[in-house]
Amino acid sequence: QVQLVESGGGLVQPGGSLRLSCAASGNIVRISTMGWYRQAPGKARELVATINRISTTTYADSVKGRFTISRDNAKNTVYLEMNSLKPGDTAVYYCNAEHIPTYGVRGNYWGQGTQVTVSS
Repeated sequence: QVQLVESGGGLVQPGGSLRLSCAASGNIVRISTMGWYRQAPGKARELVATINRISTTTYADSVKGRFTISRDNAKNTVYLEMNSLKPGDTAVYYCNAEHIPTYGVRGNYWGQGTQVTVSS
């Protein structure tokens, strides 16, 4: 079993910055792709950014050039640096990780979510 714990959310003014962190713990063999998703009130959860073990990244068009995803494989931690934040970025941000066990099927895990509110 793998647990993901996010931190770093909060209230920020438009144009401001925040950095989210997500640490994986538990019976970890190998973490594959990690990512960030978000869900705004009344909307479906959407992909924000992903990163694999060799740091190949993907981004939603809405955050390209403003958000940067990175990871520390030794710490099983993924980060999301968010700059030039807009009110439209307000959402609960969820961390996601794919775990590859020694035997058996891959597991997909979610964090509990951290609130990001962009407002003046």
